[in-house]
Amino acid sequence: MPLVSTGELVTAAMAARRGIAAFHVITLEHAEAIAAGAERAGIPAILQISENAVRFHGGRLGAVTAAAASVARAASVPLSLHLDHVESVELLRAAPGVGFSSVMFDASKLSYADNLKATAEAVRWGHERGIWVEAELGAVGGKDSDPALDAHDPDVRTDPWEAVVFVAETGVDALAVAVGSAHAMTSRTATLDHVLIGALRDAVGVPLVLHGSSRVPDTEIRRAVRSGMVKVNVGTALNWACTNALLRHLATHPDTVDPRKYLVPAREAMAGTVAGFLRAVDAG
Repeated sequence: MPLVSTGELVTAAMAARRGIAAFHVITLEHAEAIAAGAERAGIPAILQISENAVRFHGGRLGAVTAAAASVARAASVPLSLHLDHVESVELLRAAPGVGFSSVMFDASKLSYADNLKATAEAVRWGHERGIWVEAELGAVGGKDSDPALDAHDPDVRTDPWEAVVFVAETGVDALAVAVGSAHAMTSRTATLDHVLIGALRDAVGVPLVLHGSSRVPDTEIRRAVRSGMVKVNVGTALNWACTNALLRHLATHPDTVDPRKYLVPAREAMAGTVAGFLRAVDAG
């Protein structure tokens, strides 16, 4: 099946009052697991590659992107390719040439004014080339380079009035907001601010994006979608499933040297995780 655009998937989900899940690709096995999980659930999905993943691959964007795109094109359900958490303008400008239909440009570490200015420039550049652009307002936190913060602190939440101005002045296509989740959480205990999600939905008029969804319980995800969340990002949950399956295999087969022996169960564990999140997000 040909790659579809992220904007198309997000727009369709928003119109149907459902969510669309986006999963992080680090290795080929991640991409294969995402496609397999989406096929199992019979639900479209987004494959996203972050700037951190590009750095892991030696700063070379082309190879991992080509692999993910090839897997997506072979799938029987609609899949798109998204470049996530891009802080580098150079990386942003490489996106159209390798097949991405969308980019999340992340200037959220800057002041509000500087975030707005940098994002507006990225959106203008992207739209001239047919790229759908997501940005972030608020402090989701949890990435390796982020300072420690309490995701439940009201001071780090996205302000609806700032969001209205930000969306209007940048022209961004979707907005990642801080509503109680954090990146790299290792327990499914996050409680989201659903009143704030509803207020942001009513205020901004563009699809809302939930980052750090891996440890948000299914019930909270479903409620978030009903409140107005559209794109739901998942990364750590796949890595947790992968690593634990690998460790279980090696614990019972310590003499294994063929990586296929432990990558098969690791890939299968990720596929099951993908299918579970897709069903939760699509149910709304």
